[in-house]
Amino acid sequence: MSVAGIGGINAVPDPRNIAQVGQAEILGTEPAEVDSGLGQTFVEALSQVDEAQRTAASAAVGAATGDLQSVSEYMVASAEAQLATQVTVAIRNRAVEAFNDIMRMQI
Repeated sequence: MSVAGIGGINAVPDPRNIAQVGQAEILGTEPAEVDSGLGQTFVEALSQVDEAQRTAASAAVGAATGDLQSVSEYMVASAEAQLATQVTVAIRNRAVEAFNDIMRMQI
């Protein structure tokens, strides 16, 4: 589902679906194939972070409903997801900082 566009913008994607569709599909361009290299490494790392977040969320639901065998399962899943997110944010911040340093270089 998307909102109808105004003034040449075709559509604004529903934010709930952004995680489920690729950027190329949202922008209406051809999907780019990432076979190997740095791009594929980032895709795999973000997939692992997403999986850790999903595991922590399902453990939280299990803890809230009483279906979880041990509270330590939730604590471990939550700590792993938090650490993975912190590392991802730190890497992103360093990449943005490096980009800004490059942009400030005089030619």
